[in-house]
This record gives sequence, C-alpha cells and structure tokens, in this order.
Amino acid sequence: MRQVKLVWILIAFISAVYGAEDSKKHSLKCNMLHLYDEVPGEVESIGDMFSQGMFYGRLRFNSFGFKWKDEVEREGVKLRANHVVGAIGGSLIYKSATLNGFGVGAGMYVTHGEGTLDSDEAYLYKAGKGILSRYSALTDDELNIVSLAQGYLKHTYKETSVKAGRQIFESFLTKSNDTKMIPNTFEGITLHSRTIPDTSLKMAYLTRQKLRDHSSFHHVLAVGDDPDDPYSIFTENDDSAMHFGLKLSKLQARGIEDRLIIAEVKNESIENLTLSMNYTAVPDLVSSAMIQADYRFYLGDWSIIPGVRYMKQFDDGAGEIGGANLKTLTDGYSDPESLDTSLFAARIDVVKDAFKLRFGYTKVADEGDIVAPWRGFPTAGFTRAMAQYNWYANTESYMVQLDYEFGIFTEFKIISRFVIQDFDDEKIGVQADSKVFTIDLYKGLGESPVYIKTRFAHVVGDDNTMVGDLRKADPSYDELRIELNYLF
Repeated sequence: MRQVKLVWILIAFISAVYGAEDSKKHSLKCNMLHLYDEVPGEVESIGDMFSQGMFYGRLRFNSFGFKWKDEVEREGVKLRANHVVGAIGGSLIYKSATLNGFGVGAGMYVTHGEGTLDSDEAYLYKAGKGILSRYSALTDDELNIVSLAQGYLKHTYKETSVKAGRQIFESFLTKSNDTKMIPNTFEGITLHSRTIPDTSLKMAYLTRQKLRDHSSFHHVLAVGDDPDDPYSIFTENDDSAMHFGLKLSKLQARGIEDRLIIAEVKNESIENLTLSMNYTAVPDLVSSAMIQADYRFYLGDWSIIPGVRYMKQFDDGAGEIGGANLKTLTDGYSDPESLDTSLFAARIDVVKDAFKLRFGYTKVADEGDIVAPWRGFPTAGFTRAMAQYNWYANTESYMVQLDYEFGIFTEFKIISRFVIQDFDDEKIGVQADSKVFTIDLYKGLGESPVYIKTRFAHVVGDDNTMVGDLRKADPSYDELRIELNYLF
C-alpha cells in the first residue's frame, strides 16, 4: 500500500514539475539552502505577474544509518534501537513576478520514507526522524509527508520587503535547517530592510512553526499533552532541543499564547568588522539577547578572523512552569525553577583561498539550560557538530574544524570537525561527556544540476558517569548520511 501511495505522489509531483518552465535558476551552498541566482522581474499586469513567475524544482533522495554502541531496553520498552531509514521526494517552489511591489510565493514538499523499524517503533528514529512524521507513523502507519510549507504574500519598496504567510525565516535561533527532506518553516509576518547603509535589519512576528518532520503547522513553544491521545507529544513542538516541561495544557491554563518575536541587526560599516545583534522572545515565557563581533586581519595571503559571541537568556516565566532543565530533570541545578543563563563563545579562523582552519570554544553558565527549539543553534559556528546539543547548563566545549575545497576536483569540498564536549556530571538531565568526530563531503557534478553529499559522525562517550546510584547512558554512536539531489 505504501508503494502505491508513493507512485501517486511521484506522478503528481513530476506532472507538476514538467508543466513548469525549466529555468536552471538554482545554486546551492554546502549548507543545503536554496539560493536564487535568477528571480522574476517587474511586470505591469496581474496576468504577467503569474505567467512570468518562475518554478524551482528539486528531486531528492536521503538515507541514514544509525548504530548505537549500546541499544537500551527498560521494562520491556525500547529506548534505543539501531536503524536504517531512507526517503525519496522533492519540492516545487514558485515565485511570481512583481506588480507594484507585490508578489506571491509558494513551496510544496513531498517525501516518502521507508525504514527498518516497525511503525509502532517510529519514536526510536534518531537520524532519520526528519524524513517522516512520527505521529503519522504511530497512528496511521503512514510514512509520507505532503506539506505546503511555504505560501506567502510579499511587498517590496526600495530596500525594504515585508512578507506575510508561510515562509522560511533565517536568524540566530530560527533556521530552515534543510539537511533532510523538508525545511523548518514558520507562519507570520517578517520584515527585511537594508535602508540603513552597510546594515541588514530583520524583524519577525511568528505565530506557528512547522518542524521538518511535520506536515502541519503547530505551536512554537508548547509540547502536546492531550490525555486522550497517547502520541500527542509528537503533534506540537517535539524538537530534540525543546523544553519538554512547557506543556500546552499548562500554557493554556495561564492564558499564554506562545508567539515568537525576533529582531536582528548586522552592521559592516567599520572596515573588516562585522557586528551582529539579535533579540528573540516568547512573551511570558523566555527571551534572549545576543551580540557577536568578528574582525578580519590580513597577513599577506592569509586572513585571521577572531570572533566572540555573548548570549544572555532571561526567564520570563518558563522556568516556574517547566523547570531549569529541558527534560525537566532538575537535580544538580542551583535554582531548579530558573532558566536565567548565559553563553560565551569564542573562535579564531585561519583562512587562505580554499583552506579554512577554525578553533572554537563555548561555555554555558551553571544556571538554566538554553531554550532554542527553532533549529537555530546557540553554539553554531563555534562548537556545534552534527546532531549535537551542547547548550545545557554548565557545558564547556572545544572544537577544531578544517574545511578545504579541492581545486583539482570541481566543486569537491570537505568539512571535518573534532569536538570535545564536557557536560556537568552532577546533572541527571544532561548527557555524559563525549568526543565527536564528523566529516562532510560535498560533490557537485560540474555544470550538471546534480550534487551529492555524505556526512559521517563518530561519537565516543563516557560509559561510566555516575550520579548517585544512577549510571548515565553511554552516548556513543556512529551515523552515516548520504544525500542525492537533482535541481531543475
């Protein structure tokens, strides 16, 4: 039955694609974000507004292999399981031409997954959960996702644009994070402006979110807890970095409507200096402010780029509701009901042509955990490696990263990271220490619209961390990801 559904999905998708003009407007960076080198222009009629719009197509295959050092089963219930999972699908994105500053856009995404776990074990998928809906698998034995993840109205005036509806919004703590099959998107209204010289301003008021493994939009900072639905935890924000003490029923009882408010500024008016500032808030729950500075020095053909980041998180009520720990396990926290905390990060990049070497460091204060379930990562660009969450309280991390693009192989790039993560052994709700090695290989095929990306992670964790009489789970695992894309 799944195969029949897949056939119909692909037929519908391919029919839509070949009904559109082939435009070859894509370029891609290694982070998988779509960039539009060619976009529709200005027109003078509503008919031309739509007929002169452009389609951007993508066919995609992704596969994941995940092997724990130790599978875990407790009281007959599996808590960990080795697995392989894959998916095929794609996207069709439309951008209209612009009429008197107005335009529209939409993005339809489809994916079909198959894995080695039974549907009633879908909650155990780790690496591949972004390619299927765990809720649909658990309740309907359904491994497809069909989602209109983008659909918006946009108005542009000079250097300022306003967009309303479903959309991607990239900021410090909100990202599309498009590394699997369907990006993370939001509903709301956003503003982008470059009116101030050498300055980029972004603002957003976001009312709903759609994580990568959801087909419909949901709360931005609430966990589903319907007593009549045993799988309701997978219906709202069930991101791995979510604070699972912020249950929807608790927020509703207090009259809190979780909304995401963002303001971000980047300024480059001083030569070689980039200043970034961000404010992100969910009123009545939690807010944060971030400032970052990066400066480029030149030493002959080499560039030395030191950077520092400071983030301060303010508890506006979420700590009293859910506690200081994201998993609600607050043993070892000095104030178990406070999410006040801070992050300090520093790095230095050494760059020459296609070579980049990065040394990074981050330290989270010994207060509350950082709340960031919107796919933007507080330690990103400093110490975060693939699939790691190193912004729990009192966590210290060190990273070395090496990037190189091989000129003898067109568009062949390697990114490798080694990270030492020192978590707090006394906190029961925080994982054991680990060392992480990751390597990404990216290969474009010349002028061909095909590219391949392979990612590998090897994690070696401490298997003897005790908290009282409790031994923390060994976080060791190996993971392999292979992705194939065709753009048209």
